Amino acid sequence: MSKFVILLGGAVHVTDRLLRLVAGAHVLAADGGIAHAAPLGLEPELWLGDFDSTSPELAAQYAKVPRMEFPSEKDMTDGELALNEAYRRGATEVILCGAFGGERTDHALLHLTMATRYAAEGRKLVLSSGYEEAHPLVAGAYDFDFVDGTLFSIVAFSQLSGLFIRGARWPLENVELFFGSSLTVSNAVRGNLHVSLHSGKAILIAAPQIA
Repeated sequence: MSKFVILLGGAVHVTDRLLRLVAGAHVLAADGGIAHAAPLGLEPELWLGDFDSTSPELAAQYAKVPRMEFPSEKDMTDGELALNEAYRRGATEVILCGAFGGERTDHALLHLTMATRYAAEGRKLVLSSGYEEAHPLVAGAYDFDFVDGTLFSIVAFSQLSGLFIRGARWPLENVELFFGSSLTVSNAVRGNLHVSLHSGKAILIAAPQIA
């Protein structure tokens, strides 16, 4: 297994769980996301993007980090460029750190849908801000290590078929869930959370630090 962390420009809160998640990983930074490196105790091996959100202070602080520069007018976000580079370097697991919040809602939504797209291709990804954690769901079965009481929601990106939720306050058995439904919002872990899905695409978003 080759684990990569991609530092993005959203919010990051340093928690013990996040530190464990990123430990031992290769680190790529996308533009201003490099600001999260020092708080997380990480050393980026590559810094890439168009650098339109990089301050002079960050540029000076990380002047020795190798750069891969792109024009501002491009057909991919800095985050997706970093993700593609991680896969080019052999990543088998990717943590998108700083994938939520920030000033760009469009980027946060893209990170969620982009991760789900790659999960459908068999890739393993997790998105985290420290306070929130997201896991793409495609056809298959999933077990989670959240502590009892952890709040979580499942947001459908398509029609879902054969959705099972076990180890939760409100379990579900073989449910058909339409796109845009709020049925699976605001649940809570009760024991060992297990989710399985026959078909469709969704994302599970949990708040492990406020359990």
